[in-house]
Parts: sequence; C-alpha cells; structure tokens
Amino acid sequence: MDMDRREYNISPIEVNRVLISKVIIDPHFESKHDDHMDDDLIIMLVKRLNGRIEVPEAQDDDGFSYFATLLEVGEKQYRLVWLLEDNSIYVGVLNAYRDDRKE
Repeated sequence: MDMDRREYNISPIEVNRVLISKVIIDPHFESKHDDHMDDDLIIMLVKRLNGRIEVPEAQDDDGFSYFATLLEVGEKQYRLVWLLEDNSIYVGVLNAYRDDRKE
C-alpha cells in the first residue's frame, strides 16, 4: 500500500451487499480540494453509501470496481470517487470534491 494513503476503521456499513469496516483515503484530493475537503468529511461521505447498491463506472481485471457517486451533506453536494476490491472489507477513496452538477 502507498505510504501516503491513510487508513481508518469505521463502524460497519453495507455497500453493494458487502460489509465495509475500513476506509483507505488517497491524498490526491489535497492537491486541488483541500480548502473544502478533509478526511473527516470523506469518512462522512463514505458512511452515506450505507445500504446503497451502486453500479460501477468501470471494472478491471485485478478485481477492482470504480465508482463516482454524488452525495449530499447539509446543503452541499460532493462527488466521491471510490473503489471496491473483490472480497475486501474496505472502500478506497481516490478523490472527493464539491460538485454542484445535478448528475
């Protein structure tokens, strides 16, 4: 695992019928979005995935499914770019940012 990534344990949530108890955050978002995004907000966004069934935007041969989900916190919308690895208990967050588009 990349040494710059940060790992957090969370109370279990269910995403795509998989129990998730860990969030791994890539620091990529910090280069452009650190004025309005931090790890606490990202974890809050991940928790909003609880109970959802999401269709991946892409899948690769290594067992990773990639998603881009629009989520709301308060009055603000955010785009969470994340992944699930087959047979794993974590959500990997690739990027997160404010997104005022409708879809």
